[in-house]
Amino acid sequence: MKAAYYDRLGPAAEVLRVGELDTPSPGPGEVRVRVAVSGLNPSDIKGRSGFKGAMPYDRIIPHQDGAGVVDAVGEGVSRTRIGERVWVFEAQTGKAFGTAAEYVVVPTDRAIPLADEVSFEQGASLGVAALTAHRCLFADGALSGCRVLVHGGAGVVGYSAIQLAKWAGAWVVTTIRHEQDRETAERSGADLVVNLREEDLPSRLMAATANVGVDRIVDVDLRSNLELDMACLAQGGTVSAYSVETPDATLSIPVLKAMVKGWSFRFVLVYTMPDEAKRSAIRDITRCLAAGGYKAFVGQVFALEDVDLAHDALEARRVKGHMLIRVGSV
Repeated sequence: MKAAYYDRLGPAAEVLRVGELDTPSPGPGEVRVRVAVSGLNPSDIKGRSGFKGAMPYDRIIPHQDGAGVVDAVGEGVSRTRIGERVWVFEAQTGKAFGTAAEYVVVPTDRAIPLADEVSFEQGASLGVAALTAHRCLFADGALSGCRVLVHGGAGVVGYSAIQLAKWAGAWVVTTIRHEQDRETAERSGADLVVNLREEDLPSRLMAATANVGVDRIVDVDLRSNLELDMACLAQGGTVSAYSVETPDATLSIPVLKAMVKGWSFRFVLVYTMPDEAKRSAIRDITRCLAAGGYKAFVGQVFALEDVDLAHDALEARRVKGHMLIRVGSV
C-alpha cells in the first residue's frame, strides 16, 4: 500500500516520506479501513516534531483521524461491517500506524458508521476536534439553557464546540482575534461574536447575560485568557482547557477567589478521556450530524504526496479549518 511515514523526528520536509509499505491485516476485534481521507491535527505535528518526546516506534505512519470504507474484519467482528462507510478516531493511539495510508487497521469500536449523506471530508474532520469539544462542553452535564463561552470560534475545536452547544440548547458567545475570522465564527451559529483586540469581552458578555456570566468556558489558551475567564464566569461555573503551547507550561490560579465563586478548572486531552465519555460523545456527534446541526470547517485538502506541505501549513498556521489528506478513491 502507499503510505506516508517517518523513521525519525524532525521537520516535515526532512523526515516525512511517501512510499510502498506492507498492507496490514486486521486481528481479533479489529477492522481494516480503506482510507479515502486522512485528517491532520496539531497532536500529529507534536508527535512528528518531538514535542511529545522520543519516537515510540521505529517507523510511524501518522494521523489519528480519517474516513473510508471497511474492507476486511478480524476474528470476532461481524462480516456485515464490510462495505460500511466509517469515520475513524485514535487510529494511531497505542500503535505505530495511523490513517496517512491507503489502509489502516483499528479496533472495531474506533470505526464509527458514517451516513451516506456525510462526505468523507466531513468524516475525517470529526475525531480529535469533535471529541475534544464534546468533553469540554458536556463533562459537567446537559447544556440546555446554559450560557457558554467558546474561545477561538474560528478554530476547528472552537467551531465544533459552538455547533454542539447550539444543538444541545445553549446560548453561545465566542471570541476571535482577527476581524477576518468573524464570518467563520458567525457561520458556526454563535449568538455573539467578540473581537478580543477591539472589544471588551466582559462588558459585552455581562450586558448580554444580565450580569450573570457564563456557566461554561471552552478555552484554547487558558494561560492568556485566565483573567478574562474569571471576569466572565458565573457562580459555580467551569473552565475547560484543551491546549498547551509548551510541554512545561504552568498556571497560577487564585485559589481563594475560585473557592468563593465555586469555580472548577478542567483539563482535557482527548487521548486520556474516559471510555464512557468517548462513547457519549460519539452518540451525540452522530445525532447532531443526523439533525444537520454539525458541519466541520474544512480548510484545505492536500494530496498524499504533499503530506509534508500539509504539516508545514498547519504548523505555521497558514490555513484555517481542518487540514485533510486525500488518500484514495473509495
